[in-house]
Amino acid sequence: MSLLHLAIISPFLLAVLVPILYKLFKKVHTGWFILPLPLVLFVYFVSFVSATSTSQPIIESFTWIEALGIEFTAKIDGLGLLFALLITGIGTLVILYSIYYLSKDKEKLNTFYVYLLLFMGAMLGVVLSDNLIVLYAFWELTSFSSFLLIGYWYDREKSRYGAQKSMLITVFGGLSMLGGIILLYIMTGTFSISEIIAHSDVIFTHPLFVPALLCILLGAFTKSAQFPFHIWLPDAMEAPTPVSAYLHSATMVKAGIYLVARMSPVFADHALWLWLIAGFGIVTLFWGSFSAVKQTDLKAILAFSTISQLGMIMSLLGIGAAALHFDGIDDKYHTIATTAAVFHLINHATFKGSLFMVVGIVDHETGTRDIRRLGGLMQLMPITFTLAIIGSFSMAGLPPFNGFLSKEMFFTAMTHIIDFNVFQLDTWGILFPVIAWIASVFTFIYSMILVFKTFTGKFQPEKLEKKPHEAPIGMLISPIILASLVIIIGFFPNILSVNIIEPALSAIMPEFLFEVHISFWHGFNLELWMTIGVIVLGTLLYLSLAKWRKIYGLFPEKLALNKAYDHGLLFAQNGSLKMTRMYMNGSIRSYLIYIFAFFIAILSSVLFSQNAFKIDLEHASDVRYYEILLVAVIVIASVAILFAKSRLTSVILLGAVGYTVALFFVNFRAPDLALTQLVIETISVSLFLLCFYHLPKKRNEERMAFKATNLVISIGVGAVVTLIALSAHSTKLFESISQYYVENTYTEAAGKNMVNVILVDFRGFDTLFEIVVLAIASIGIYAMIKLRMKGAK
Repeated sequence: MSLLHLAIISPFLLAVLVPILYKLFKKVHTGWFILPLPLVLFVYFVSFVSATSTSQPIIESFTWIEALGIEFTAKIDGLGLLFALLITGIGTLVILYSIYYLSKDKEKLNTFYVYLLLFMGAMLGVVLSDNLIVLYAFWELTSFSSFLLIGYWYDREKSRYGAQKSMLITVFGGLSMLGGIILLYIMTGTFSISEIIAHSDVIFTHPLFVPALLCILLGAFTKSAQFPFHIWLPDAMEAPTPVSAYLHSATMVKAGIYLVARMSPVFADHALWLWLIAGFGIVTLFWGSFSAVKQTDLKAILAFSTISQLGMIMSLLGIGAAALHFDGIDDKYHTIATTAAVFHLINHATFKGSLFMVVGIVDHETGTRDIRRLGGLMQLMPITFTLAIIGSFSMAGLPPFNGFLSKEMFFTAMTHIIDFNVFQLDTWGILFPVIAWIASVFTFIYSMILVFKTFTGKFQPEKLEKKPHEAPIGMLISPIILASLVIIIGFFPNILSVNIIEPALSAIMPEFLFEVHISFWHGFNLELWMTIGVIVLGTLLYLSLAKWRKIYGLFPEKLALNKAYDHGLLFAQNGSLKMTRMYMNGSIRSYLIYIFAFFIAILSSVLFSQNAFKIDLEHASDVRYYEILLVAVIVIASVAILFAKSRLTSVILLGAVGYTVALFFVNFRAPDLALTQLVIETISVSLFLLCFYHLPKKRNEERMAFKATNLVISIGVGAVVTLIALSAHSTKLFESISQYYVENTYTEAAGKNMVNVILVDFRGFDTLFEIVVLAIASIGIYAMIKLRMKGAK
């Protein structure tokens, strides 16, 4: 295992130690023990900057599951490094912020930091894995850990609801992505992303190309909250603010962006890739910005703004794919969309991270996030107000902040779409700049709402839960650093061009050589006039907000996507409940009927469809007289059970059947099986007698009436098992695995008893999973007992 692998798994290793540190050092905030790790990782990844900008990617690999050809291959190129720096850099600031935001006396910090470290490690695994199966494993771990983080305050109904919603939607997309990964493997015979990219020309002509494309995009859209899967993101705001700042600025929602960027070299040649990504992206951009304006909760405004900004980045990645269809590109306009996507990815992390922390400060110091109860905080919280101005103005795309530069590049990319004479962009493409400009107007409005509705206007102390004051310096450090980056990148944008942006672009579009130069002033061009139009119209609409905001009431609430989700979930729950009640009637006999009927139907159909039914007794052993006698004992005892009038007689007869089977094992020279059978039979009989001792006396009217259905199923099960046994002896559809065990029992497992080796080694995972199931059941029983005892107090 290399140092790079250790960097990926280090958050998981530290997560194991967190409960111990929490117990041993109760007087110290647990966050101080966590803070050094992301900082060290950030410095470690910074050391790769020069390497990724001047040489080939750094690749470290070791075999994980050799039998399946799965290797844990860690790869650092420009794209992976960019995300790794965001994950660890923003992660450091979030943890520092959380130390002052979360009280060590009121919160369960051990669970919080375990969840956060799991999430950090999972995200690093996603962006640095070159093997798609490993990437998928980390991908699903991000869904699981984000579920835990969103539901951290599990005693709140909204937290549980938001956590469940995010889990259901993102895991659904993840399963779809897994389908796409399997299709890619079928097409290429490898899970390596690098090798799949190398075979992209072969994949493009394969009939499974489009299904794989759709499955991959579904995974990306659900994770990055693209319309209509965006509905989970606002409900995720129930998480603590440090979690929201981390998930929305640098990690969870950026995973889908990363997946699209990483897989662009494979799929971007197809028109469907361009139209789906650009189309869903631009719709998400508009809907997110439009919906943000009507929100009254500060975190809800930021949630919908994140949806909008993600749509913007996604649309740019889609439009950027058009550049692949032009040879000999000698201008910047064909590739500016992808450049703008990468640049805005960085800018969004800085201003959105700072804004979430600002909102957390406002909530922490006033006790509310409702803008209807806020106002007039500018004089009481001047530093927080300044940070809000910087973050919001950058989000609105105003100079001199970094958001202005990437927004201008966004306008440039959108206005030059009609110059692309591919995929009908020269006709339908006119919709993109129009929608982009309208969405930018709404972005300006909600940015102004965020600042001025909170910090200006009338101060309403009677509506606040706390007496507001400026936050402690510890809580201000992180947003100050991020706001400083907003300004620094705004004035000196090219500090990132060569070492960060260009290598990332080369990973997304390896066909081109990029020379990125971002300028602040381009004269009075169309993009600048569009910005001026956004400011003018946005200001007018903001000032007249009360007059036109009623248009949101025109949208029927019952047609909202959230309502559709809730009704769909309720329908699934009620439907499953009704279906369950149809067959779960409390009768074990009924359950056995269902099981055996299914058993008969499936096995008999397979037996005959495969033409496997065959009886050949040519090589069968001779049946000896005492074997006939043992069979007769089993048959007589089995039939006698049906007519037994007492439970004791039934138990004795059932035991006779079991002990007679043990004699068969002895006769066939299988002492291990015979001993196992004897032990199990003895325990079973004893338990039956113990249970029957406590049961009420059996009455004659309780005798089960004869049913033809039971007779048919009983005979059917016996007949099917008999046919399978005879056919297994007479027919070989494939080579038996028994020879493998004979050859490998001693050499591979160092055991001489083949049966034991099969149970312990060759079936090791089966045994392990059985133990896990029992452990889970035990934990569940223990939890129910504890809850019952707690409720009885």
